[in-house]
Amino acid sequence: MKRHLLHLVACAALLLAGGLLSAQEIVYTDAAAFPLYGKALDGSAPHYGRLPAALESELKELGRTPVWDLGRDAAGLFLRFRSDSPVIKARWTNLYGARMNHMTPTGSSGLDLYILDGKEWRFAGSGRPTGKISSDELILDNADGTMHEYILYLPLYDGLEKLEIGTREGAVIEGPAVPWPAKEGKVVMYGTSILQGGCANRPGMAFTSIISRRLGCEVVNLGFSGNGQLDAPIARLMAQVEHPAVFVMDEVPNCNADRIDEKGEQFFRILRDAHPDVPVVFVENPLYTHMEYNRKMHDEVISRNAAQKRLFQKLKKAGEKRIYYVPADKLIGTDGEATIDGVHFTDLGMIRYADVLTPLLRKLTR
Repeated sequence: MKRHLLHLVACAALLLAGGLLSAQEIVYTDAAAFPLYGKALDGSAPHYGRLPAALESELKELGRTPVWDLGRDAAGLFLRFRSDSPVIKARWTNLYGARMNHMTPTGSSGLDLYILDGKEWRFAGSGRPTGKISSDELILDNADGTMHEYILYLPLYDGLEKLEIGTREGAVIEGPAVPWPAKEGKVVMYGTSILQGGCANRPGMAFTSIISRRLGCEVVNLGFSGNGQLDAPIARLMAQVEHPAVFVMDEVPNCNADRIDEKGEQFFRILRDAHPDVPVVFVENPLYTHMEYNRKMHDEVISRNAAQKRLFQKLKKAGEKRIYYVPADKLIGTDGEATIDGVHFTDLGMIRYADVLTPLLRKLTR
């Protein structure tokens, strides 16, 4: 018994020593040193937030504090770097430690690493949150030790106070050498919880991220869960984006028909006045599977989509040329397998949505 106990103690000491050695072999670099993409205004504070600090007081004075709070989520933001490290770790502190019953913690509060393989970005590993707020996780191990280009996607439904990237001691980690994404031609998307990323399993599977990889451009994610309600301050922010290639209005799931009738044209005019030649795409509310069994939901979605179509036709009649319309019928398929709760997309729903919008957006961004 005594010999067995001594053996256990010795093994524990070896494991502890190995753990300490491994920890000593990892060097952490502040991720703020690397270029950050997906923000409406480059360099705006807070660093990992989607909305500039100047909007906080305006939104709160309008009674739209939820929009500001959701703007602190890092949805759609990503870092670019390169490294020859055989190990990639991340150490991060979330703002909230968000947990939801219909979305994975990796999607809401975690990280997602992609590696450039030839000309294609491929999934390399995810940073799964282990603590409510702080996490220190291995994302990629046993890489070949040559220089690779990376994307690191940030949380969809949580913010970040701090983020560090861990590499093997002696390895190189630096800014990207491959010029991706393109500096010009941003796709600026406005919408709801679905656009924000609900409920992708990991951040790289939000449809804004999928579209970005497919088109090779930045996609600015201005989705606000439950709060894509045609707020004029957000339209003015969108109008300030440099080098926009296209604007997408996908607000219908958060707006009843009266709101679209009342505020839709005003929102559009802010964009159009600032960018007379930039195309604007109007998207309908997806046709949810359970609409067939929920008459109230059915009637509401049909009413919302009719209002979006009225807005589009009104603008057409007024002489607007560079506007485009995406109907709901093919957005997420018809087999009922594209959502987790009847509304928010699974990864399958995200891919199907991206499949519908990508050809149009590719045409408009050329």
